[in-house]
Amino acid sequence: MSIAIIGAGLAGLACAARLREAGREVRLFDKGRAPGGRIGTKRLEVGDRTLRLDHGAQYFTARDPAFAALLEQTGAQHWPDAERFVPVPAMSALPRAMAEGLDIAQGRHVTALEPTAGGWLLHHLPAGLVRAQAPFPEMEPDVDGPFEAVAITAPAPQAALLLTPHAPQLTQMLDGVVYGPCWTWLAVFAERLDLPDTLRPNDGPIGWAARDASKPGREAAESWVVQATPAWSRAHLEDPAAAVAALLREALGAPLPLAEATQRWRYSLVEQALGQPCVWDGSRGLGLAGDFCLAGRAEAAFISGRALAEAMLY
Repeated sequence: MSIAIIGAGLAGLACAARLREAGREVRLFDKGRAPGGRIGTKRLEVGDRTLRLDHGAQYFTARDPAFAALLEQTGAQHWPDAERFVPVPAMSALPRAMAEGLDIAQGRHVTALEPTAGGWLLHHLPAGLVRAQAPFPEMEPDVDGPFEAVAITAPAPQAALLLTPHAPQLTQMLDGVVYGPCWTWLAVFAERLDLPDTLRPNDGPIGWAARDASKPGREAAESWVVQATPAWSRAHLEDPAAAVAALLREALGAPLPLAEATQRWRYSLVEQALGQPCVWDGSRGLGLAGDFCLAGRAEAAFISGRALAEAMLY
């Protein structure tokens, strides 16, 4: 069985690894420049130095034995306590390790699925071009396939766009999934801030803030990642990035940084999940997996991806 997986975040990578282990031919398509999805690392230039900051998921929990084993195998370390883990030297180290040996088309935005007698064809364009000319530029897409099955591990709203013409009942299942957005501000300072390594304020715009350099294996620098609450992010979702950065800096009580960047995650934290490990329609050869199936944790995406692979195999 040849299988296409849309999305190379934790769910897509976990699904692909299990399918490859079972001898299936798998090809992944992902919009990003590197695998990982919301487990990402952003580079900041500070003078002649390039610093990498974790601008997506900040840590992992590991209740699932298979996920705990993966973290141990890839050298993740405890931070900031014994209940949480971070890969070294950055969060992106985990998806990079999971992606080894997989066939991944990076920087490709899948714009449509096309059913044929031989299976599914995937239409895709360069991701940067799609972002610049949304919704889709007037050009002929590349086409891959046919694939006997397609696993979609993109966020639920993006998955729904691909599914609606072919499986509206699956789209309807996704209607109840709710995400909270997240504005993230990254900054590097000249002097150490008089703050603890992690913050979870009870009120205000900040939901989480951490001294990124306090994580194991990180470069020495006064680097911070500040993530706004879903409610604040939703209220300021379309604000200019510079204005968001200024407001979050003020909330942290920090001076002007040496370097800074922002990231707007539209689909960050799953607030209302589907309530099942995955979705598999064997009659159509279409499947869904992701944290939106189970819970707003990175570990849930891994569990969901493996569950979909098992459903596809049996």
